[in-house]
Parts: sequence; C-alpha cells; structure tokens
Amino acid sequence: MSDNQDNQNREEPRKIDLAEAVRQKLAQKKQQAGNPQGGGFHGGQTKALKSQNTKKPNNQRRRTGGS
Repeated sequence: MSDNQDNQNREEPRKIDLAEAVRQKLAQKKQQAGNPQGGGFHGGQTKALKSQNTKKPNNQRRRTGGS
C-alpha cells in the first residue's frame, strides 16, 4: 500500500516555497555558467580585439559647440 501512495506523490507536482524555487533557479544558472557552449546572448565566443590607434576621434564637442 505504501508503494502505491509513493508513486502517486511523485507524479503530482510538489508545491515549493519561493526560497526553494530561487535556490533551484540559482543552481541551474550556476550549472549553465560552467558550460559556455550554450547559445544565448554571449554564446561563448569572443571578438578579436582591434587596434585603438586607427580609431576615429569623437568630434561631438566641436560639432555641438560644447565648452
């Protein structure tokens, strides 16, 4: 009889409090942070750096007559 009740309890979604939900979400994020191959915004690839010597200067102050 107890085996039958255990199976029913496992099938129903267990109600958890907010703190437990936050802990689970944080653990999931930490696990994903260890695997940067996943898609998403950052994607795990970095851009090659460019030389700063050829950068176009910002002339906004001259255009707008700033002090």
